[in-house]
Amino acid sequence: MRPLRQSSLHRLALTACLAGCWAVIRAAEPLPAPDGVEPPPMYLAEPFGEPTFVGMPTCIDPGGERCWPRWFFGATGLVMTRTLPAGTATMQPLGGSQLMTSDADFGWPGGVDLHIGRWFGPGQRHAVEAIYWGVYQMGSSATLAAGPPGIDAIPQAPTASVGGTPVSDMLLGAAQQEITRADVVNDIEINWVYSLWDRPEFLPRERAVNLMWLAGFRFFQVNDQLTLSSGSGNPAIGAIDLGVATNNNIYGGQVGAKFDWRFLPSVRLNIVPKFMVGGNAITNTSSLARPGGAQATFPGGDPARAYSELGVFSWLGSVDTGIAWDVTEQWSLWMGYRVVGVGTIAQADGQWPATITSPASLSGIAAGSETIIHGGFAGFQGRY
Repeated sequence: MRPLRQSSLHRLALTACLAGCWAVIRAAEPLPAPDGVEPPPMYLAEPFGEPTFVGMPTCIDPGGERCWPRWFFGATGLVMTRTLPAGTATMQPLGGSQLMTSDADFGWPGGVDLHIGRWFGPGQRHAVEAIYWGVYQMGSSATLAAGPPGIDAIPQAPTASVGGTPVSDMLLGAAQQEITRADVVNDIEINWVYSLWDRPEFLPRERAVNLMWLAGFRFFQVNDQLTLSSGSGNPAIGAIDLGVATNNNIYGGQVGAKFDWRFLPSVRLNIVPKFMVGGNAITNTSSLARPGGAQATFPGGDPARAYSELGVFSWLGSVDTGIAWDVTEQWSLWMGYRVVGVGTIAQADGQWPATITSPASLSGIAAGSETIIHGGFAGFQGRY
């Protein structure tokens, strides 16, 4: 047998190689799909093409800009009370009993807390927020009834009359006396907030704490109203009311901080202290009138009514301590306790007259007292 030439050997090797490659390619082909069933795709879409690649994180920005929700808002329910001054006597002692203005104390009335704001900048480290909260109808009543010789009220008004009836007929030897309080607290704030690191709702796993500074404008109102009703027990004579309404309007700049500590994967402790010193525009209105509104008058026709104004500097400090549960990226639930201390203010107890002989005896404002308003809150915050 003649040996094969070298070229013939090359042709045989090439033919064998091509045959083997073709067999591998045929083996790699997918089996035909059953009738009515679409075969699976052989590739995934481009990560940044259309449609969006579902495997990529949603918060990706090549420029490093945060894509967290920028707007935030919240609503909270409040249950609060406040401290009172020592009180002023509204009657002379009688049989071991004596009503005081402080006997009309506070329960735990409800209120509301609302806020809205927005984060700015690529890193979302700056924000502006607006806050309102208020508590309404803070107060209660205290009543004392007595037989002869009756209750001698404080103050007395020996020269005043109403509809021809001397006011002293209702203040001396009265059969019943009631003292009622109805207060209102309102707070409005507009703050700039600066976060030193990340936003507290989105703290990274490697850092559990965050600190923010705040500065802004605050308006705080304490409206204190006392009403003394003294009744003669004789329907023909009726009753007389002495009303004292004192209003503190404190406004000025404030500074503060917000500290957050994430001690569980989605739960954090937050503390928010604030402090301000501002101007206090105080007004006081004292009036002696019938329950129906008929004004008592002095000889000569001057009404037993006076309106007074006073401007002083007052201070305010507050601390909110709470627990926040970040349920999702868009929603958080929280609850906590708020303490607000206010100083150099006027309260109705301090404006109580000793005697009423002219409009001047009802005028004037005594400022310099303090009060602490405190209570719990619970609510939510949303972000979008």
